[in-house]
Amino acid sequence: MNFQRGWRRDEPEINLIPMIDLLLVIIIFLVITTTYARFAELQINLPEAEGKTAKETPAQINVDVDAAGSYYLNGTAVAFRGVDSLRERLLQVAGGQPDPIVVISADARATHQAVIHVMDAARRAGFNRVTFVTQTNPDSSP
Repeated sequence: MNFQRGWRRDEPEINLIPMIDLLLVIIIFLVITTTYARFAELQINLPEAEGKTAKETPAQINVDVDAAGSYYLNGTAVAFRGVDSLRERLLQVAGGQPDPIVVISADARATHQAVIHVMDAARRAGFNRVTFVTQTNPDSSP
């Protein structure tokens, strides 16, 4: 007995519409989340201004730190006995001038701690304006 005689077998079919919908959602997601390198190449023209030079130059204290960790205040060697002794020397060199600029010139091989000592001494002395001297590499200039 053959009971399957009149029964047709349906061929399986693949419905592509859900797959196309899924691919469109993935493409939209990728387009939205992609960053473009063009934004990194943003060209900015800076505004120009004419300014007058200051009539008085603010007082500066030059602090040099060499590779060995020695300190020099305005070219004079200073023995480091602690941050408080360095603070006292900064106050002496300032000579009562209000908030001078502390210019730190540290050797590239000087320890980070040596520079932090100078910054901490300047903070304890009440000098809030601290800057660093660097040099540019002529090979890396545009």
